[in-house]
Amino acid sequence: MDNRCKFGLIGKNISYSFSKKYFTEKFKNLSLNSYRYTNYDLPEIEEFPFVIYQREDEFKGFNVTIPYKQSIIKYLDDIDADAQKIGAVNTIKITKENKIIGYNTDVYGFQKSLEPLLLKHHKKALILGTGGASKAVAFALSKLGIKYEFVSRSVAENTYLYSILNQQIMEEYTIIINCTPLGTFPNVGETPNIPYEFITNKHLLFDLIYNPSETKFLKEGKKRGAIIKNGLEMLELQAEKSWEIWNS
Repeated sequence: MDNRCKFGLIGKNISYSFSKKYFTEKFKNLSLNSYRYTNYDLPEIEEFPFVIYQREDEFKGFNVTIPYKQSIIKYLDDIDADAQKIGAVNTIKITKENKIIGYNTDVYGFQKSLEPLLLKHHKKALILGTGGASKAVAFALSKLGIKYEFVSRSVAENTYLYSILNQQIMEEYTIIINCTPLGTFPNVGETPNIPYEFITNKHLLFDLIYNPSETKFLKEGKKRGAIIKNGLEMLELQAEKSWEIWNS
């Protein structure tokens, strides 16, 4: 019999986290009274082994968030094929044999959340940021047949600098996805540095942030008639996918 009943979130500065509240409520609704979900706020990813190896036979799974979706990979025994291609993990399953296996459910959550909003002219996307979440977003866009470019503050291959974004680029790329933490509560005045004056009602702005529910990035889009969506549904969908993986 498998008595595993512990789950957790691995991240940094995660007191605001969605996952703990979501799963605590889920356990309560399912009368899983012995199940516990804990935030593991780690200053460095090197502390992950200390979390897991003390009580490894009690853990069933983890979610992984900023900034450890890539650096967690070195601690895994195995990795799902899609997560391997993406190069980022946000869900970990601990097997009965104490094997640590990594998955990515961000792709599923993002794709399912974005798809209903897409119109015929939404053929190209700008992905703001280059962290673990942006890699999952890129993978989902590829699956949907949408071409994309990353936007970053530093020079890299196949990446636009924020400073070169102009009217022509903004008109060509009608989907803009914020994968940076800019604008997250309490820093609600912050926003990615893009030329908002070129956004029109042809644009779709998607922000992975869910707190606040309408970031300054989304407000700027809404003001100009763009379709807007925050990251809450994406999080709910990826959380349910994590739950499915842990119980499979």
